[in-house]
Amino acid sequence: MDREAYRYCSSLVSIPRQSYEQFWSSHFVDYIDKDITYSKFFKKYLLPNRPCMFSKKFTENWKCRQQWVTEEGKPSFQKLLQDFDETPVPVANCNSKEYNANPKQVMQFKEFIHYWKEYVQNGHSSRKGCLYLKDWHMARDFPEHDVYSTPVFFSSDWLNEYWDTLEVDDYRFVYMGPKGSWTPFHADVFRSYSWSANICGRKKWLLYPPGQEDFLRDTHGNLPYDVTSAELRDSGLFPHFEEACQPLEIIQEAGEIIFVPSGWHHQVYNLEDTISINHNWLNGCNIDIMWQFLQNELSSVQKEIDEWRNTMDSWHQHCQVIMKACSGIDYMEFASFLKIIAENRMAFLNACSSGDSSDYARPLSETLTTLGPYHAAFDLQRVANIIECLLCNEDFKQLDHSTLTLQPETMLQQIQDTIQSTRGQHLLYQE
Repeated sequence: MDREAYRYCSSLVSIPRQSYEQFWSSHFVDYIDKDITYSKFFKKYLLPNRPCMFSKKFTENWKCRQQWVTEEGKPSFQKLLQDFDETPVPVANCNSKEYNANPKQVMQFKEFIHYWKEYVQNGHSSRKGCLYLKDWHMARDFPEHDVYSTPVFFSSDWLNEYWDTLEVDDYRFVYMGPKGSWTPFHADVFRSYSWSANICGRKKWLLYPPGQEDFLRDTHGNLPYDVTSAELRDSGLFPHFEEACQPLEIIQEAGEIIFVPSGWHHQVYNLEDTISINHNWLNGCNIDIMWQFLQNELSSVQKEIDEWRNTMDSWHQHCQVIMKACSGIDYMEFASFLKIIAENRMAFLNACSSGDSSDYARPLSETLTTLGPYHAAFDLQRVANIIECLLCNEDFKQLDHSTLTLQPETMLQQIQDTIQSTRGQHLLYQE
């Protein structure tokens, strides 16, 4: 991040997100085919939360674009089997519905490839249904393969930074599916950003700008499983469907990368046999959207068990437990998440001041160095803003904070001291 972008961000009281009205009748997003600076991407797409597509030139040097793909542009089953053979992988059945998703099973990779070959030979049909390998943590399971690299535009990734620190999970996935496989209507985890790169094949994306999903709810408040289903035109079931805009329809070709912003609900189809790499990620530009999502999730839980509010001493804690079971995180873990992000950036800025970066894990050090001290300071300002919101939140006040290794008030003061110190050393004002 350059100084101009930092000064622009520092002057903001809140992240500016203009109306998405321009997307209501458009079927086009910006196509980035030439080199673009990180600061320009930051200001034009991350901050305003707007989608775009990167051309295949941004993935042309990835090993998987050569190793996993035949000369005809199809998945290289032979090479893939050599690499992954008996690896257990998660596989969804696109022909079955379980709640608002597809049920999954775990099978050996070679079994899935055997199925896929037969599926293609049988004219893209099978008695087993349409199976789709998805949400596979390939990079975590095979870090030595190093078959792709995260573009710098998506490298400010708090979500995976946090889970990498805990060494228990990540949100980096590989998807492999035959023509006709698809993903039902949804928004991404924690209302994160996502980026998705086609290694081979083509996808069709249907995207709705934030807020439009409310017009797609049924009389019970539930979102549709398939947004193209004819039943949505039944006004008795979906009373506000006609008020929704048409989805933004995007065709993604082999090698291209789509940026899907926070809270954009979407449905995705594989138009050909397709392999893709997908990351979910969060940073200072959309952490406020995650915080609002968490508040909405807790509010929904509280409404469901409100009748027990006055009969349970630990009602607030029970709400947190249910919330975590449903959404994957609660307020206390969110506070721990913010702590790790803040500590990494405070240590980085202190290292910049002293010239000593020996305390860093190398990948994180490289990322923070690439993004620079301005970005670290912006991140800290955004964390501080959310901590202030947490401290004012009545539901957070009801929780036992003694389990936190660093109290939010203390962390907030440390952040403010670090930013003031680096400014005092003119670290944030050097050319």
